[in-house]
Amino acid sequence: MKIYILADMEGISGIRKPSQVDPQSAEYHGEGRTLMMREINVAIEAAFAAGADHVVAADTHASGGQVRIADMHPRAVYETPGPCRPMPSLDESFAGVILLGHHARAGTLDAFLDHTMSSASWFEFRINDQVVGEIGIEAAWAGHFGVPVIMVSGDHTTSLEAQATLGSVETAVVKRGIGRHSAACISLPQAHQIIAETTQRAVQRAARHEFKPFTPKLPADIQLTLYRSDMADDMTRQGWQRVDARTVRKTISTMTDMRW
Repeated sequence: MKIYILADMEGISGIRKPSQVDPQSAEYHGEGRTLMMREINVAIEAAFAAGADHVVAADTHASGGQVRIADMHPRAVYETPGPCRPMPSLDESFAGVILLGHHARAGTLDAFLDHTMSSASWFEFRINDQVVGEIGIEAAWAGHFGVPVIMVSGDHTTSLEAQATLGSVETAVVKRGIGRHSAACISLPQAHQIIAETTQRAVQRAARHEFKPFTPKLPADIQLTLYRSDMADDMTRQGWQRVDARTVRKTISTMTDMRW
């Protein structure tokens, strides 16, 4: 059984301030990477313990690059996402996707570092008029291959969003957002135990085919609202149609045609 782990950084246990996820912060980013590596390895070990025989991990934060290969679990495979290709080797042979260390979509109340793809420019993203964040976007990508998202971890708002978008998905809450720039974290041993137990439960359920992939109706209408009108100007030069000053749209035939 093959499992894919796509790890972001904002929802990793122990990460509680913006500087820990900022590659430009020499003082704190290293601590954030260490916390991320520890949690990725906890999830990998739990997936193997639950019956997986092949685990691929990818780091989606800031286009990848946080993972230290020397610290990687020896049985796992690591890859780096490409442009608009969040899980390069994902295909129909995988039993499930785990979205580790994720965050709530832009505009979510009491969510730690809420955003959707770009905190600098994206205000809202819709698929067939359903507002989704990165959880929905990545789940729709996996759904193209018939692969369900089986587990999501992060703060409490991330769990609520995952359940609202995906239904009967396993979720692991490792912190609570206190406004956008601060989080209250539980101890690392407790958080890692929750991650391990939730991952094992999700993989066992995946083996029983208890999850359904997220498959929005096709062809799909996708809409992106930016923060400013000049940002929408740039998108129209990339083939998007203008809806209003800040919103653009396009119709796609498959979820893998999404571009960001």
